[in-house]
Amino acid sequence: MTTTRKTITVTGQQDEWIKSRIAAGEFTNDSEYIRDLIRRDQARFSEIEAIRAALIEGEESGISDRTPQQIREAVKKRLRKNGQLPLKS
Repeated sequence: MTTTRKTITVTGQQDEWIKSRIAAGEFTNDSEYIRDLIRRDQARFSEIEAIRAALIEGEESGISDRTPQQIREAVKKRLRKNGQLPLKS
């Protein structure tokens, strides 16, 4: 992976914040902190895009002929199967 040198300008308050993160031992330098912020932003963007895609898919799938109760039961069944909801007692 190649690297590119960037020059950025931050406010005094932002600089103090970055220094405090480094002093706390979370990062070793400014660049590491900025790269971490970029990675987090990329992950957040990916999550938002996945949600958008799911919403579009849902809108395009049309209107269900199932009742709300049938939908809830189907969701519960799926969550139980995936281990995300306890099995019935």
